[in-house]
Amino acid sequence: MTRYAHGLVIGKFYPPHAGHHHLIDRAAEQCARVSVLVCASTAESVPLALRTAWLREQHPQPQVDVVPVMDDVEVDYASDAIWTAHVDAFRSGLAALAGPDAPRPPVDAVFSSEEYGPELARRFGAAHVPVDPPRVRFPVSGTAVRRDPVAAWEWLAPPVRAYLARRVVVVGAESTGSTTLARALAAHYAARGGPWAATRWVPEYGRTFTEEKLAAARRASGNPGLWLDDLAWESAEFTTIAERHLALEDAAARAGSPLLVCDTDAFATALWHERYLGAAAPDVERLHARAPHHLWILTAAAGVPFEQDGWRDGADIRAWMDGRFRDELSRRGMRHVVVTGTPGERLAAAVAAVDALLAEGWTFSPPL
Repeated sequence: MTRYAHGLVIGKFYPPHAGHHHLIDRAAEQCARVSVLVCASTAESVPLALRTAWLREQHPQPQVDVVPVMDDVEVDYASDAIWTAHVDAFRSGLAALAGPDAPRPPVDAVFSSEEYGPELARRFGAAHVPVDPPRVRFPVSGTAVRRDPVAAWEWLAPPVRAYLARRVVVVGAESTGSTTLARALAAHYAARGGPWAATRWVPEYGRTFTEEKLAAARRASGNPGLWLDDLAWESAEFTTIAERHLALEDAAARAGSPLLVCDTDAFATALWHERYLGAAAPDVERLHARAPHHLWILTAAAGVPFEQDGWRDGADIRAWMDGRFRDELSRRGMRHVVVTGTPGERLAAAVAAVDALLAEGWTFSPPL
């Protein structure tokens, strides 16, 4: 039931969590309009635009407006001057929503779980509506998330999980056990349970694309005997492969654990573009540059018998690609480890490298 004309929610949402979403939902239930001000400072490491987008995704209610506000004023609840400066910033954010075609009634309710809520409401001449101040329903805070995202994982929404997930890529030439290792690595972490139980691996989309391309060529030609060597490749197809693989990664990261295992990536796709077309792939490289990967695990060809499953180039190409992976990973300074030996030894080396990555934790710049 609507009780207020215009509710106000403010916060850093650094990053947003279930408690924030509960607060906004309660305001949306009781107000004809709700303005959510995402107040960030230039000192903070999660971009304001991202925080705003995350909240807009989670709160599509038509009466809810999420507004970015840059607020570099220090925090001092005992200072009237600083309070005034903050409220001025908040009013500026609200003014950005208003206009001749979108008038906003005055704020008549401030929803908050914080101790400053009553004073903020007083300065807006509004009622204060406390929402679970002791954090009983959702025992989480932005400080807790920044300190240990894994411990707070259950309270994070899908887009925040996708942003925070550590993405590990398993790459390698054909018939070097990269897919086997990717599966085993994901299973190893999923077996740890808790927030790790949802650990996923993302299969190589390029294989699926190739199978579909071959099937389409056979149908179009009426020749069921067409095979891989008969296919003509275009540069744009490699871009499509990289785009779709990254989309699958993003979807898996949103629903997964703090770790995502990827069987190949845009970096590997660019090298396969080089192998088939003999040229660099700038569009694929741009996708690689923006992909949030943290560690590459290269499955060495040495010690692994080459197995021809009908889809592979051959042992000579495998040796060449193995060298290209090694050279490019080193030349580009990409964090990586080369695993060798038996499957068990390779998995142990991969786990050690991933554990080292995870032990570094997550770094957030301190808020004001």
